[in-house]
Amino acid sequence: MRKSLTEAERKLWRLLRDRRLIKAKFRRQHVIGSYILDFFCSEADLAVEIDGGQHGLPEQAEYDRRRDEFLNGLGIKVLRFWANDVLKNTQGVLEEIAKYL
Repeated sequence: MRKSLTEAERKLWRLLRDRRLIKAKFRRQHVIGSYILDFFCSEADLAVEIDGGQHGLPEQAEYDRRRDEFLNGLGIKVLRFWANDVLKNTQGVLEEIAKYL
């Protein structure tokens, strides 16, 4: 899966890897339970998810809600961003992540 990142995931990973954002250590494609998180910072208990268009569908939205509820129950905060926002408003996305960190 690591080789099949979307354009938005690749872009954000270049900006998060190697402690580039507030020296926070992120992992990509990190497994927790039966879920694979796009990006995870264990130091801050923060998951960052990049959502494509399929996440607007009702069945996917319900899956995401259950997934987020599971992660929140473990004390993990989930930040979700649309892929389009990552590509067109990268600085805004980074600022939102930095605010949480």
